[in-house]
Amino acid sequence: MNAESSSFLTRNEFLIRRLHSLSGLIPVGAYMCVHLLTNASILNGFPSKPENGYATFQNAVFNIHKLGAALPIIEWVFIFIPILFHAILGVVIIRGGLPNSGKYRYGSNYRYTLQRATGMIAFVFIMWHVFHMHGWFHADVWVENVAEPLAGAQFRPYNAASTGGEAMQASIVVPILYSIGMLSCVFHLANGLWTMGITWGVWITPEAQRRANYVCGAFGILLAIVGMSAVVGFENVDVEQARKTEDEMREIQVKAGLISDDPHKTADGEHDEEKQSKVSVRVGSKD
Repeated sequence: MNAESSSFLTRNEFLIRRLHSLSGLIPVGAYMCVHLLTNASILNGFPSKPENGYATFQNAVFNIHKLGAALPIIEWVFIFIPILFHAILGVVIIRGGLPNSGKYRYGSNYRYTLQRATGMIAFVFIMWHVFHMHGWFHADVWVENVAEPLAGAQFRPYNAASTGGEAMQASIVVPILYSIGMLSCVFHLANGLWTMGITWGVWITPEAQRRANYVCGAFGILLAIVGMSAVVGFENVDVEQARKTEDEMREIQVKAGLISDDPHKTADGEHDEEKQSKVSVRVGSKD
């Protein structure tokens, strides 16, 4: 790091650290909580009526995609840019100092090290997760020639549970990576919430910090349970049953004009009219 950039960080350290902590909570942390809760809805009705979970999750995805052309703007402004800002600024902060857990063996020093380690793991995981499910970019030439050959762009929003299940069940390694990445994100958020309270002067006395430690710890455990529920839920998706439920829901939504009939968002890549035409041909050939 050169002297000019170092002096800039030194002069603006107060503002930089507060922007970094704030972006980690809002909107990044808040979005992660909503994201994990939405994914965990796949377990609604499990195990006796798993189709309820498929319908609940698919309906949530439909509601998101009803935003239409505004969705990419919202994703970039409130999700991707804040994540990149928080991650890049986090790397800058890490390069400005070294963990001291090897010299001072206190709980807070280990948390300092874990906070930064889980932050790096979380960032790598999020980049892979977005590629794995969405392929980063939606251009056909990119998806067909780069993302899909590298096992990316597996998720289709109009077949949300089934394609998510297929992606999760592709290899035993996938749910393991998701568990490690998700738990790193959860720890980073829960511990970051505790340190944020200190940064912003919410809890400054040892007693207040001790109480906040219990609250943040309980929050982290509950969120970890929610996240692992989502992983388990997608591992146990009945792809065929989920696909049938999703296609029926999509047909209703398209006919009602609530969503567009976009073949790029379906697992089979066909419009409803094309699919119905093929069905009619098959039926006619039997006659």
